[in-house]
Amino acid sequence: MFGKNAESVQKRTLIDFRKMKDNGEPVAWITAYDFPLSQCAEAAGVDMILIGDSGGMVQLGYQTTNPVTMDEMITLSKSVRRGAPNTFLVGDMPQGSYEVSKETAISSALRFVKEAGCDAVKCEGGRRVVDKVKAMVDAGILVIGHLGLTPQSTASFGGYRVQGKTVATFDEIMEDALALQEAGIFSLLLEAMPNAPAAKVAKKLKIPVYGIGAGDGVDGQLLIMHDLLGLYSGFRPWFAKCYIPQSISSYLNHIQSTEDVRKLGREEQSDGLGFIAREAIAAYVEEVKLHKFPGSQYSYPIKPEELDNLKKSKYW
Repeated sequence: MFGKNAESVQKRTLIDFRKMKDNGEPVAWITAYDFPLSQCAEAAGVDMILIGDSGGMVQLGYQTTNPVTMDEMITLSKSVRRGAPNTFLVGDMPQGSYEVSKETAISSALRFVKEAGCDAVKCEGGRRVVDKVKAMVDAGILVIGHLGLTPQSTASFGGYRVQGKTVATFDEIMEDALALQEAGIFSLLLEAMPNAPAAKVAKKLKIPVYGIGAGDGVDGQLLIMHDLLGLYSGFRPWFAKCYIPQSISSYLNHIQSTEDVRKLGREEQSDGLGFIAREAIAAYVEEVKLHKFPGSQYSYPIKPEELDNLKKSKYW
């Protein structure tokens, strides 16, 4: 399967995402940071693309996301918009681009919209940044919140640790989520949480709640492109599935179906990595839509006694 032709792609809207939550249809989105892979993502039929500050690590070679600048994010975002002209794009606000003041947050967010053609922005944090979030929303900008494990603040967690497994951390996430919803975010991303607490957040909130490593009880899934394709040689999280192995047989069948491989290259440009990437992303989209991913294999476990304790929360 090639996925969709660019001409046939209809960009999702805010109304679409709300309807998908109401109808129980999972949203499948992915990160992208450049022209060729964003082309592959759009052709594979993703609902949304996030130009993540994770690009600082997987694309620019930084050790963490913290050094990423707004100028770098705008450059990456412009490239992605050119590659995916008909896909809903979300610009990830890097550290330092929104925390300082409401004015800074609005100015940074508007750069994503005006310079890079993004449809929305994403920022990390809950009540501590809710005034900035509301300011962006009041300025007419669509905002996605991000709670759970927030990579820009890993030092405060003591490293990359699963969140929401205790009453204290679950209550904090729930209170942050409610505050962000009140501030006007149109959706929320939860990262690195077991299925049960993440699903409870999704059920409590009226807005769509998506997950990256947050189990299958949320309203959609996000994966890092370079994890999905096996391109990043650094740490790969527990929840990240590489889809290349199941795409190779499709590629081989495709190549062997023609007598002249050069024709596939010259006329269709479907003789190499682009075809494999599209196949892998399309397989991910299909598994999300069919509720096959993440499943228990790619979800963080929680002990029965931890879950029993969580049920003592006032928000459960």
